[in-house]
Amino acid sequence: MTLAINGERAAWDALIDRFGQMVWSVARGFRLDDATAKDVSQTVWLKLIENIEGIKDPERLPGWLATTCRREALRVLKTRERVLPSDFEYDVEDPAPSLDEVLIDDEESRSLVQAFHTLDEACRQLLRLMTIEPALSYEEISEATGRPIGSLGPTRARCLEKLKTAISRITHGSESS
Repeated sequence: MTLAINGERAAWDALIDRFGQMVWSVARGFRLDDATAKDVSQTVWLKLIENIEGIKDPERLPGWLATTCRREALRVLKTRERVLPSDFEYDVEDPAPSLDEVLIDDEESRSLVQAFHTLDEACRQLLRLMTIEPALSYEEISEATGRPIGSLGPTRARCLEKLKTAISRITHGSESS
């Protein structure tokens, strides 16, 4: 754990490998869908980054992770309860998407994921942190990434530009196939 406190990537990877399934299981135990469970898990790991120096006994880490995950899952569920839609229904039915629309959406999603994976780790981390729900403050993102707050906006813009370029490269490359 000392290596993780010092920012050793291999130590963080080892912690995630060792306890990642446990965190995932706790989140899924609250019957959260996959996307929400992933958000909860990511938030737990982010909170560990913020609080790891306060965990003096490494033997207590699994309990800390499980407790933090339960609290985050409950917070998400409580937030979800507050924004439940009313029983109001529109008179107009929403037509099911056509097969063409589904295929286009699927292809666009695949292209986005492929393009995202071509970005360097720093860009991927920043874009993930900037899209977490509930949104993190720039101060929290700055703390998690070790970047000055003033550099986050311009760095995000450069990362998004790289992502657009990668998407364009992927989509134009697949058209010529």
